[in-house]
Amino acid sequence: MHELAVTQSILKIAIDHAEQANAKQITDLHIVMGELSSMVDDSIQFYWEIIAKDTIAQKAQLHFRRVPAELQCVICSEKYHPTNEELICPKCGNAGAKILSGEEFFLETIDVE
Repeated sequence: MHELAVTQSILKIAIDHAEQANAKQITDLHIVMGELSSMVDDSIQFYWEIIAKDTIAQKAQLHFRRVPAELQCVICSEKYHPTNEELICPKCGNAGAKILSGEEFFLETIDVE
């Protein structure tokens, strides 16, 4: 259900920026989602269609770009991409890692007319 609040925030940001640009319509939104993000793009799309109705964003297309997860072992500093939700370092077998990318979630661009 947290996708509803996030989708409401995206809509507010998009409309605020579009109004500042004196736009008549929002056509596209480009959203970046990390592989480790808990957000579900289908849920965001579902909520978007409900809450954007009767706004200048009603016809906007949502585009999702997934960022792959990249971790760095805290023992040997090996950088790697986890597989099958396995976070173990492939070089030394350590389970401790720092997340370098994959948790992102943000609105990257807004296209308007």
